[in-house]
Amino acid sequence: MEHFYRDTWVEVDLDAIEQNVTNALRLYKDREMNLMAVVKANGYGHGAVEVSQAALRAGASYLSVAFLDEALALRKAGIDAPILVMGLVDAEHVQLAIKHRITLTVYQLDWLEQAISRLHTRDKLAIHLKLDTGMGRIGLRREEDIRSCMDFISSHECFELEGVFTHFATADEKDLTYFKKQCQRFNQWLEYIREWQLPIRYVHCGNSAAGLRFPEKNFNMFRFGIAMYGLTPSPEITDELPFPLKQAFSLKSRLSNVKKLPKGEGISYGATYVTEGAEWIGTLPIGYADGWIRHHSNAGGHVLIDGKRAPFVGLICMDQCMIRLPKKHSIGDTVTLIGESDGKQITMDEVAKRLNTINYEIPCVISWRVPRIYFRDGQIISVKNNLL
Repeated sequence: MEHFYRDTWVEVDLDAIEQNVTNALRLYKDREMNLMAVVKANGYGHGAVEVSQAALRAGASYLSVAFLDEALALRKAGIDAPILVMGLVDAEHVQLAIKHRITLTVYQLDWLEQAISRLHTRDKLAIHLKLDTGMGRIGLRREEDIRSCMDFISSHECFELEGVFTHFATADEKDLTYFKKQCQRFNQWLEYIREWQLPIRYVHCGNSAAGLRFPEKNFNMFRFGIAMYGLTPSPEITDELPFPLKQAFSLKSRLSNVKKLPKGEGISYGATYVTEGAEWIGTLPIGYADGWIRHHSNAGGHVLIDGKRAPFVGLICMDQCMIRLPKKHSIGDTVTLIGESDGKQITMDEVAKRLNTINYEIPCVISWRVPRIYFRDGQIISVKNNLL
């Protein structure tokens, strides 16, 4: 087991990951449904390998990532499950994808033409066709382009069209007008694609929001992303989720210094905070180089210590920050920045709201110089320290 020598760390509850996956699959207990665990961005900052293993234990049958390097990292770690790369992979790397049994996303005829020159007749490249029904990001948008790609795929046996998918832009909103428009387009284009009579194994359109809110709108696979980590796709639909999500990510630190300062003393760069009276000031060994950005200083941010709130004071530095303690504490006392402390909690949603962003962003930006500790059944099973 790896070690770390700093007093700031992330705790990842793998039981929470498994519980969220299990509960999601229960929604589909009366029909065939494959759950694709989305583990891009190193498992949304939680750790792609460990999250993948937990999700697969709980019943996930497929994994997805953003680019080829992420897929190769999973293979290098011994993950054997099917993996879809949802972003563009240069056609020159198709042999690498075949070698490592990695499925690629396709949405350009030019790409198919470039790939065919790099494939041998005995090769089979598994692909998923991406349709842009309204996200405006990547994917085929016109029927003539779909026809060109389908004609090409159906005439070359080296391509295995394993799946067809799209992505919803507003499935996490109350107003479903645009969502319904995308559903209609996807169904229409699917009917068109079926005219080629290719044996397509997977059809998927549901992200976390659609997969949990509208089981009837999904086909035989849905992509479980943000909700797998116990985070709501958006606060707007929290009351519509079919089961409580269990947050897997906690961020903790320990006091590295404690001092009592008199009234009128400045704290941190620029002395933007001045003590209003005699105050106990604690220092934490975490800063913006760890992803704990400076805006926490100015946005009413706080931590929990013994279940009580302690606000940040002064500007957050690169490697350290200061808090105003509710009373005298000792060096080494544990402080919670995200997670639970003595029955109180700071959720990812609360931190995101403070920073005027979404919960997706928070764990992703916590730097990988912050070690991760993995728990299962309440016990530490592994520690990941990327610096060593």
